[in-house]
Amino acid sequence: MKFKAMVLEAFKEPLQMREFEINELPEGSVLVRTLASGVCGSDVHIAKGEDPRTPVPIILGHEGVGEVIEVVGEKKDINNDPIRPKDRVIWNRGIVCRKCYWCTVAKQPHLCPNRKVYGINMSCKDYPHLLGCYSEAIVLLPEVEVLKLSHDMDPSTVVIASCSGATAMNALDSLTEPLVGKTVVVQGVGPLGIFIAVAVKSLGASTVIVIGGSPERLNVAKDFVDVSLNRRELSEEERRRRVLEITHNRGADIVIEATGDSRALLEGFNLLRRGGTYLVAGVAVPQQPIPFFVYENLVLKGITIQGVWVSDTRHLIQAVNVVSSHSKVFEKLVTHRFRLEQANEALKCVEERKALKAVICFE
Repeated sequence: MKFKAMVLEAFKEPLQMREFEINELPEGSVLVRTLASGVCGSDVHIAKGEDPRTPVPIILGHEGVGEVIEVVGEKKDINNDPIRPKDRVIWNRGIVCRKCYWCTVAKQPHLCPNRKVYGINMSCKDYPHLLGCYSEAIVLLPEVEVLKLSHDMDPSTVVIASCSGATAMNALDSLTEPLVGKTVVVQGVGPLGIFIAVAVKSLGASTVIVIGGSPERLNVAKDFVDVSLNRRELSEEERRRRVLEITHNRGADIVIEATGDSRALLEGFNLLRRGGTYLVAGVAVPQQPIPFFVYENLVLKGITIQGVWVSDTRHLIQAVNVVSSHSKVFEKLVTHRFRLEQANEALKCVEERKALKAVICFE
């Protein structure tokens, strides 16, 4: 069988359409016809060569939903259900070694230093080639954890669970107290920020405040958050005063960075109450250092800072459940749809922040 894919052959160069032939696959592999591939902001950074993990040539795309074409031997999903042709599936985008300290002792497999990720650090140079979602089909290797989906779920909508959704749930999984009654500030209203806002509200947060610079994105968020602050209309000091007014002059219980920009932390520290928690979830590539006042921002306030790196399989399951419970909200997130041959246009659209969520659709 032959399938087409858009390939990044050199950094900072347009993706090229290529064709790959698939013959024999290892026992336990699943060949999947791609139905939807999310275009993540990380893909833009990868295409520019800003992610040190990425080799070329590579098929980009780590967010995918598909329909099973063939199962080699026997394969069961996370719920121990047999996977068969025509099943719709989503999968954990990362493959961990299951042997290192983080996999076996720390029980933090998402921190596995040997982790392989579809569309990020798995080259298409060698067989079976189809290891990214900007492709008509993808090969799920035997180690991949797969979750069957209902045919009622829109692939374009649920695909966000693969990355932004799973990362959001990993961030919230790190909290040591329930969200019930908490005031949460979310910095950023891209797919990650909006997913976090929906999740924290559904888990009981009493007040959810989002900060962003896009009126269109803030408009999408307004239906399920309590306060929206436009950083292009309000100064940083005005935003701080607004958060203090809402929180009886204390500051937010939790601040979550979902901008992808380290500089957001400089504001975030000033929005957090004494004893609060700061989750840094959006910074996904190396950036310039920021000034950090240890005494004023960390010690005196007694805050907890938690870095959030990718996700584990349980976070994917949680994210799919969130999407399933709030499908109407997440339908609004998908503002742009592209065909496979338009992948370069899709990347440009995301880079220029014209899209809230862009998806390559194959149906």
